[in-house]
Amino acid sequence: MGGGGEKKPGQYMGWWGSLGSPPQRGIITYAMAQNRQRALAGAAHAAVFNTYRRTKGQILYWAVPMLIGYELMNWATEK
Repeated sequence: MGGGGEKKPGQYMGWWGSLGSPPQRGIITYAMAQNRQRALAGAAHAAVFNTYRRTKGQILYWAVPMLIGYELMNWATEK
């Protein structure tokens, strides 16, 4: 698969694990135990305030047509 033969400078094709690139340096990895992670930390708090913020920003887009529709249906049933 790709570029057999002798490796030359600048040749980056090769078999898995032998891609011909220079060795990587300065890569730092971190790990944390699974029982130390807090996957839902602050999720309930953020959900409440995010719902309030989004509703406040969208209320005029759905409340006004809903009120108009309600009044129209109310008028139609009375007539």
